[in-house]
Amino acid sequence: MTEKEKCAQGLLYNANYDQELIDERVKCKDLCHEYNQTKNSDTEKRNELIKQIIKHSKEQFLIEQPFWCDYGYNIELGENFYANHNLVILDCAKVSFGDNVFVGPNCSFYTAGHPINAIQRNEGLEYAHPISVGDNVWFGGNVVVLPGVSIGNNSIIGAGSVVTKDIPDNVIAFGNPCKVLREITEND
Repeated sequence: MTEKEKCAQGLLYNANYDQELIDERVKCKDLCHEYNQTKNSDTEKRNELIKQIIKHSKEQFLIEQPFWCDYGYNIELGENFYANHNLVILDCAKVSFGDNVFVGPNCSFYTAGHPINAIQRNEGLEYAHPISVGDNVWFGGNVVVLPGVSIGNNSIIGAGSVVTKDIPDNVIAFGNPCKVLREITEND
């Protein structure tokens, strides 16, 4: 089994010495670098580059520069996706966003994690678990979402949160670790 196949199955794998994964990351990061250096006013080139990076998207989306990801092909964007400056997506596993998702500045989505066992960690082993974000979700600035988390439809994640566990539909959640504050009601 290749390291890429191990990764896709959520098993421990080594991305540091596998040439296929290294080559894919280098290609993606070169495209991110080019995207980040493109003038904001050159929308045609920006759109061309971001569509080379992110292969699975609906028609309308905007990611402000700078933006970084590992592979790009594991990212899925819904319609009307918007991300402010300094978005980081470590997409070793799938990261999917629903429609009408708004991401504040300096947000990060990490599918990669490392073993607790120091020997395995020092060997360069890691795992990747997918992240799923529903429709109509809003992330405040400086939010970090960790591996394996799902965030429900219509929810709001407050600025500065570290999301370590699933968040249900229709709630406001914040904190480190992120916890549900309350449900969103008709009065909101």
